[in-house]
Amino acid sequence: MLTSLWLLLSFAAPLPGFYVSFSCPNRKQCQKALLSDNDIFLPCNSSESRWYFFLLQDEASWSNPLSSATNIEVVADSGILIRSPSPSQTGFYHCRDKNGTQLVQYEIDFQDVSTLHITHKGLGQKPLQNETLSLGGKGIIFTHWEPWQDCNRCGGPGERKRLGYCYIEEPQETPLPCWLYLGNMKVGSSRLRPEMQVEACYVPCTMLMLDYIAFDNFEISEELGSAWLTCPLGSIYRPVLWEADNMPLTWQGQLSNQDLDAILEPSNGGMQLQVYQPGIYKCFVQQELMARFSPKPFRDRAETLGEEEGRPHREAGETWKGKARPVHKGLKVVLLLGTVLGLLGVLLKTFHPPRGKRRDQMLLVK
Repeated sequence: MLTSLWLLLSFAAPLPGFYVSFSCPNRKQCQKALLSDNDIFLPCNSSESRWYFFLLQDEASWSNPLSSATNIEVVADSGILIRSPSPSQTGFYHCRDKNGTQLVQYEIDFQDVSTLHITHKGLGQKPLQNETLSLGGKGIIFTHWEPWQDCNRCGGPGERKRLGYCYIEEPQETPLPCWLYLGNMKVGSSRLRPEMQVEACYVPCTMLMLDYIAFDNFEISEELGSAWLTCPLGSIYRPVLWEADNMPLTWQGQLSNQDLDAILEPSNGGMQLQVYQPGIYKCFVQQELMARFSPKPFRDRAETLGEEEGRPHREAGETWKGKARPVHKGLKVVLLLGTVLGLLGVLLKTFHPPRGKRRDQMLLVK
């Protein structure tokens, strides 16, 4: 119940701090490679601003309004939120004020996260090597690496990751993200893909951890034999950690096929976890405990038969249950109140971090 309410609120009211963004000086052109299927916020602080976009793969003219794109939401006087962008939305996003003056133009390459190449230093795995572009043989395809993210755990062995984006460079020219360079050209090369590299890390704890936000139990699907858990405020652009019964789940364990009872979803950097066994699951974002999950196993056939055999006894107790319904309704009200308080707790942690702790209101991707 709490998870559903959280998702409804996050979709209904985009708030600063929920979504990843990056800074860009006004009246400038900002060029950035990002990953598809991961939400991004493009700021433009101007009242009555208007947005235009030009998608490279469509070869169309500048388009307005953005309402033609169902996954783009204009946040008044703040910017636009692009939910789960697709590679086909690579292009230019142009913000003007009410007088038509350009404020900012974003040149964004949404690189296909489904082709993400993941390596772990602890396993001796190597990143992709540079290659020569087949078109004319002048361009070099290489990976432009972002800085390492913070360690996802303190006071014990943890991991940190960095993202790398496909770039192309020609002699005497400024490198460009691959699909801003290629546009709508069709190039058959497995090298045109983003990367994620992971390594072990250890940092001491320097802050007081806040209490977790308890989520409702999740039913493990009998058909799939698993359940999906989502970490609030998690993102591939932020350090995320999952624990199963107080044991950390690592990329090293997953890439070496050691951790098979729970799978970190690569496309969102482990923001989502697929679990196959019941247990207590906790997630951390930037080393802060954000949520606690208690998935239930699906009921087997023996339990179902036992319930059918006990139905006459349950029917005999229907009268008592009818009397107990007001009590159950009261308990539901209490649970709903706890849910709202839990959400307020998350928002408080987001917008009012504890003293002495560094906390970004809007995560900047530099």
